[in-house]
Amino acid sequence: MRRIPLLLATVLILLGLARPARAQAALQVSDVHVDYAFGQEVVISARLNPPGAVQSVSLWLQVEGESQARSFPLAPAADGSVRYELPLQSGALRPFANVTFWFECGLVSGGAADSPQYFFTYTDNRPAWQTAGDAGLRVHWYDGDAAFGQTALQAARTGLESIRSLIPIEAGKPIDVYVYASAQDVQEALGLTGLTWVSGHASPDLGVVLVSVAPGSDQSAELQDQIPHELAHVLLYRMTGAAYNGLPTWLREGLASLAGQAPGAQQLTMLKTAGRNKALLPMADLCGLFPQDASGAGLAYAESASFTRWLHSVYGTTGLQELIRAYAEGKDCSGGVELAYGLPLSQLDLRWQQQVLGKDEAGIALENMLPYLAILIAILMVPAWYIFTTLRSRREKHGR
Repeated sequence: MRRIPLLLATVLILLGLARPARAQAALQVSDVHVDYAFGQEVVISARLNPPGAVQSVSLWLQVEGESQARSFPLAPAADGSVRYELPLQSGALRPFANVTFWFECGLVSGGAADSPQYFFTYTDNRPAWQTAGDAGLRVHWYDGDAAFGQTALQAARTGLESIRSLIPIEAGKPIDVYVYASAQDVQEALGLTGLTWVSGHASPDLGVVLVSVAPGSDQSAELQDQIPHELAHVLLYRMTGAAYNGLPTWLREGLASLAGQAPGAQQLTMLKTAGRNKALLPMADLCGLFPQDASGAGLAYAESASFTRWLHSVYGTTGLQELIRAYAEGKDCSGGVELAYGLPLSQLDLRWQQQVLGKDEAGIALENMLPYLAILIAILMVPAWYIFTTLRSRREKHGR
């Protein structure tokens, strides 16, 4: 990211719908301000009038996507001013989320009063963003000219049309795409500096997408790959709602891969090499969180993309939609594929390896059986050892 001085930017405060007031006529709120430096600190201040009317104040924050509001006690100054400084280094606010806040006051005269609600959007205000698009789809970038922004916007529009062929739902609420110049910039914005392999991210409930593409000769291909991939997460969330987080991770990431560019020969080579080395991750292990190391995560994404593309080639778009609905109805990772396709996940995993990676079916079956064979051998060794020692004891006895 271009190193722009972190100037403390004053955010325009918008007055939202007022909360039901308690003795609100006895309290006036003015000079409401929010200042923040992204990733460092947010400062919220206001003035409560008349100054001597309030004996206690709490600031309430409701962050978009969080179920519980947070409260912070404040001490009003003699002139009625209040101020709260919230450190942001620990990820106290979700990047790009809307934040609603209000003041809850205890009055000297007895009773309580709540201020109206105010809100601001916690956007990464470090770069000088340029913007293109319309009310439904906006693309933001800071590195590159207007032509770069138009290329990104076209990739987003084309991607949405492609995704709708797989996920039949309109985009609905606005979607914002932020194009960072490097993967490191994305990681810094998200506070994920430990996960060096992360190059893009979607916050589906916020309708926000982050990608990392720098202007250059490969910009078009990169934009056409990354932006549709992340947009697919947003539309999949809007199709499934609260069930989104219950979808297998391999399906979420695999469906997103269908929206982007087709994988190259390098990915297939990696998968075949992992197959030969018996290093493939069982699809059942990819139902939950992916490995956090770079090599493990790369293999997990590659397997998910290849497996989902294979499902699409075998069962078609309708079959994938049936699978999504099965999971949206609450089926677990194995139950979803059984309901949609009539086969357990392990059987589909075996068929994918055989048909896409060219692995021998008997060999795959033997690999899958090895853990169970080891247990069986361990179990049989106990009676075998007992019989052996008993026979040896008898021979020794009769031999004397």
